[in-house]
Amino acid sequence: MTPYLHEHPRRAALINELHARPAPALTAPCRMAHLAFKRIERAIDRDRSIDRAHMAALCARFGVAPPAPEAGHHFADFGRFRVKWEMHSEFVAYTIFAEGVSERPFAENPMRLLPNDWLASAPGVAVAAIHAELRPWEGASPGEAGPPPEAAGQFTGESLAGCATAGGAARVFGDFRLDAEGFTRFLMLTRPEASPRQMGRMAQRLLEIETYRAMSMLALPVMREIGPRLAEAESALVETTQAISAPERGAEGDDRASLARLTSVSAEIEAMTARTAFRLGAARAYGAILWDRIAALREERIEGVQTLQEFMTRRYAPAMRTVESGGERLENLSARATRASDLLRARVDVALAEQNQALLHSMDRRADLQLRLQETVEGLSVVAIGYYAVSLAGYLLGPLAAKIGVEPKILTALSVPPILFGVWLFLKRLKSRIAEDGGH
Repeated sequence: MTPYLHEHPRRAALINELHARPAPALTAPCRMAHLAFKRIERAIDRDRSIDRAHMAALCARFGVAPPAPEAGHHFADFGRFRVKWEMHSEFVAYTIFAEGVSERPFAENPMRLLPNDWLASAPGVAVAAIHAELRPWEGASPGEAGPPPEAAGQFTGESLAGCATAGGAARVFGDFRLDAEGFTRFLMLTRPEASPRQMGRMAQRLLEIETYRAMSMLALPVMREIGPRLAEAESALVETTQAISAPERGAEGDDRASLARLTSVSAEIEAMTARTAFRLGAARAYGAILWDRIAALREERIEGVQTLQEFMTRRYAPAMRTVESGGERLENLSARATRASDLLRARVDVALAEQNQALLHSMDRRADLQLRLQETVEGLSVVAIGYYAVSLAGYLLGPLAAKIGVEPKILTALSVPPILFGVWLFLKRLKSRIAEDGGH
């Protein structure tokens, strides 16, 4: 690396990723077997080490170099056959290549070249097993109609799919059915003008089409399994929503019951979403890769044979639409549960607002009554204080009344109004001062 460039630590790894899985160069005749094992529920890092160790064990048995400690792919030549090993996010794939073919197509599966005990100990479960053969095509012209004689008896006519590719220099056929050994089969015919690299890329695309088809369709049984639970949750949500909007609905007790039901339904929906989210996302990604690989074949129609794209459109696409429909249904149900929760929350907020309003009215009435009682008490206080003040004034004015010749009672009576007014004015000022101090 040039010393004056500060390289990103992952730059080389990201560049190498573009060249991590090159297509092999294939020359007819040859045969190949492709096995894809999906990892079981374990930690991904542990799976990768187990897969790498399994490939290293095969290399050690035949005395060839094992994969590097952190490698995610490896190509090894075992003499009689070659093995291409690849690790993916969810599965690990082994492709076995062997030169030559038998007179009868598919009579010799190259998988039999591998040790039985090694195959039996492969980590994970097989999701794809493909037997493919590349044979020279020395028959009629590229525009020949119908399937070739080599395909007779090897494929089911109703399921047979095929096309011309590589500019008409090659043909591929398959029916996506399992043979007696549990493998799907592809027959590839090539003319001399097709290059080995072209044939390698064509074979790789066919193997990936079947592998990604199998991986994407793993979502179908998951969606079928949750279908009844999805219907139950949908029915429960409808009933709860109807109960929330019922005009004869009660108040607090009904809201609590609806909230409990809605919480239960929402929890069930979230559990289904958590269970299916990864599988649905993976199915969409695998499906996109599958259609990309079919497009990369640049299929040319063979009269009397449906193309691979037509086969997938008729057989594969409906299954994936079922998966997509289930995913959309789950998303819509989750959104509806959220809206129902918002509706119930709004109803509870309105009820709380009404309760608060009633409480405020009650507090206003209580304050008004308290004010009236206070005013009454203040009036009584004026009378009581005035009574005692007049009594004291009578004692003070008694001697004065004798000197001026006025009856003491008359003089006491005349003192009542100013005394009461004075008491009232004193209490009023005292109340105002207390109010001012309270305002501060």
